[in-house]
Amino acid sequence: MTGKLLLEDGSQFEGISFGANTSVAGEVVFSTGMVGYPQGMTDPSFEGQILIFTYPIIGSYGVPDKSQWESDRIHTSGIVVSQYIDTPSSYSSKQTLSSWLKSQNIPGLEIKDTRLLTQKIRSSGAMLGKIILDKNVADYDPNSENIVANVSTKKITELLPEGNTYKKTVLLVDCGAKNNIERSFLKRGVRVFKVPWDFDPFVNPSIPFDALFISNGPGDPKMATKTIAMIKKALQTDIPILGICLGNQLLALAAGGDTYKLKFGHRSQNQPCLLAGSKRCFITTQNHGFAVSNDLPKGFKPWFTNANDNSNEGIIHQSRPVMSVQFHPEATPGPTDCEWIFDYFLEKL
Repeated sequence: MTGKLLLEDGSQFEGISFGANTSVAGEVVFSTGMVGYPQGMTDPSFEGQILIFTYPIIGSYGVPDKSQWESDRIHTSGIVVSQYIDTPSSYSSKQTLSSWLKSQNIPGLEIKDTRLLTQKIRSSGAMLGKIILDKNVADYDPNSENIVANVSTKKITELLPEGNTYKKTVLLVDCGAKNNIERSFLKRGVRVFKVPWDFDPFVNPSIPFDALFISNGPGDPKMATKTIAMIKKALQTDIPILGICLGNQLLALAAGGDTYKLKFGHRSQNQPCLLAGSKRCFITTQNHGFAVSNDLPKGFKPWFTNANDNSNEGIIHQSRPVMSVQFHPEATPGPTDCEWIFDYFLEKL
């Protein structure tokens, strides 16, 4: 059946449906990554967003086993592709992209000119939109509410490395954490306690931990007020802190800094990041629509800077083991140039 993508400026793009026969609304964004659509679609940072893939062919290697996803479900509200392939060829494929979308009630739309659509968003900025199939729906802005609460875990989970032996424990505050963050700690022999976004270890000190980790997640960081309040308490202690993506923004806000909305965000696997004080450039995976202001909070200095637009890509305290990055050092999908950040942080413990 046919459907259409309707943007808030009134423009319409007709297409062919290959997912669930349902209409959705959200923020329309694009990703320029060439690989990893199953991992991208299950990234909780895409909650509430309609995702356009700029890579022209999507679906060609199907959908892998759930163990290779980055969460337990699809988080994109809907997807838009230029050409959908319904005959996947891959040893890892368990089902087609179309059947996966239908099983999770997520619409997919094949719109041939995704290049024009992406250029429009780059020019006008990310905007609200709808995929309309069976009926019209009301507009929805995921940045108008705290959607971190929608994707965070509801319970406390202890995760042990292979052999159940460990030397250090990290308290992972789940604001929408990708699964590979857990894997990155576990393979380094670290025990992980995964806790909800609003968990306060200083009010409920029942969990012993050596370091605090603030995860990635969706939406406007200023909405996660309880997480920010908890990080403020942590900054009054000597606990080492590491943040990734949304965690970078939350740490900056807790320390007295500010954040702002990017024009169309960074969603790709090829963002160049310069290491402060050097000429080294790392290629990184990113998925965010907000950034930390370059007017950093007192005591912090830039750690990384985006080589494309000079936006902040990480902050680090001048004397304490407190740091964060805007990109994803655990990648999946994407380059692993910055996986060393986990080792660097763990050395500080």
